[in-house]
Amino acid sequence: MKVIIRDDPATSAKEAALQIAATFHNEPHGVLGVATGSSPHALYAALTALVADGLDLSGITVFALDEYVGLDPSHPQSYHSVIDRDVTVPLRLDPSQVFVPEGNVASAAHAAAAYDSAISEAGGILLQILGIGTNGHIGFNEPGSPRDSRTRVVRLAESTRTDNSRFFATPADVPSEAVSQGIGTISEALAIIVMANGSHKAEAVRDAIEGCVTEESPASLLQLHPDVTFYLDRDAASLLRLDDRARDGRDGEWSARMWCTGSSASMSS
Repeated sequence: MKVIIRDDPATSAKEAALQIAATFHNEPHGVLGVATGSSPHALYAALTALVADGLDLSGITVFALDEYVGLDPSHPQSYHSVIDRDVTVPLRLDPSQVFVPEGNVASAAHAAAAYDSAISEAGGILLQILGIGTNGHIGFNEPGSPRDSRTRVVRLAESTRTDNSRFFATPADVPSEAVSQGIGTISEALAIIVMANGSHKAEAVRDAIEGCVTEESPASLLQLHPDVTFYLDRDAASLLRLDDRARDGRDGEWSARMWCTGSSASMSS
C-alpha cells in the first residue's frame, strides 16, 4: 500500500490524475471504475484539465460503483446524473461505454447480479477510483460487509444517509438502499486509488491504513490488495502514525506496521 500526502486536495488530485493518465495511455481501451461523493471531485477536475490539454480517454469503458435504489435516473442526485455531469461529459467519454448500476427497476437484485457479470465480461476493472466514508465504507459497503461480497442491494447506514443528506432537500429524501459493487468485486480491480480529504475523514483513513483488517472497517480490507494508493491531504492524514519525514513534508518511503496483519506498507509523502 502506498500513501501519498500533499498539502491540499488539488495537489494530491493532480498526482492521482497523472497516475490515471499514465495507466490509460498504456491501455487506451481499458476499464476505469469511478466513484461518486465529494472525495473524487478534485480528481475529476484534474482529469478534466488533462483532457483539455490533450489526454484522450475516449476509448475507455467506465463502470460506476453504485446507485441508489428507487431513485429515477433523471433525478439530479441519482448517480446516473452525477456520473454524466462529473465524469462522462467533462472527460469527453463515449456515453455508450459508461455504465451505472440500475436501482430503479422491478428487481434491483437481479440488476445487481447482471452488473457484476458485465464487469467481468468487459475484462475487469484496470483501475478503480474510491472515496472513503466517515464510517470506513467503500462504495456503499457499510461496516460488516463481507470481504467476498459481490454487487448487490445494500441497506445504507444512518450515518451514511446523514452524510449524504446535504445533497438532498431533506434528510428524509435520502434513499435507504443502494446497489453497490461488493468488496469482493472491488478487490478484483488490478489497481485502486483512494481519495480522501479533510479532518472529518481522518479516523476512517487511520483505521483503513493502520488499523485492524476487519469487515467492521471495510476500507481496512484494502490492506490485502497488492496495488492500492491513498492520495490524502494533510488533514485527512493527521491521525496517521507517520515518521518525521511525513510531518515535514519531505519525499521518501518507509514502512508502516499493519497493526493486525504484521505486513508493511510502502508510503511516500
